[in-house]
Amino acid sequence: MTPTRFAAAIALCAAGLAACTPTLRNHGYAYVNGETPVITPGQDTQSSLLSRLGNPSTVGVFEDSTWYYISTTRETLAYQLPQTRERRILAVEFDEAGMVTAVEEYGLDDGRRVNLVRRETPTRGRELTFLEQVLGNIGRLPAGSFTGEENLPGGAGGPRRDD
Repeated sequence: MTPTRFAAAIALCAAGLAACTPTLRNHGYAYVNGETPVITPGQDTQSSLLSRLGNPSTVGVFEDSTWYYISTTRETLAYQLPQTRERRILAVEFDEAGMVTAVEEYGLDDGRRVNLVRRETPTRGRELTFLEQVLGNIGRLPAGSFTGEENLPGGAGGPRRDD
């Protein structure tokens, strides 16, 4: 084997191995050094959390008294679909005065897969084909549209003026 072919074979093997290297992507709140921030109920407030942690990833849907800090790590390998490797959700609840009342942490194991229903609600009437839509109004024009016997547009239905 010549040195050129040997170098090409090594380059091809290196490219093949590089294609199998997973790509990790982090989304959402970035935990410092992978540690969960210390939040003390009864001491911390909304303003202290904003100054230490920043804005939450999302706020409760029906009530804004719960803040969620969400962090997700996804791994992509070659041509495969990305897979979630790690998820941390920090839920912080507040009272009316803005004081922290409870802190919960959820992981990937706490989640549930939700199957979406792909059914469609049928509409009344019948479905028209493209040709029925295009040719459907032929012959349905009002009789007075070509004779000038109808009201002027924008005339609010009043009688027509004769000049």
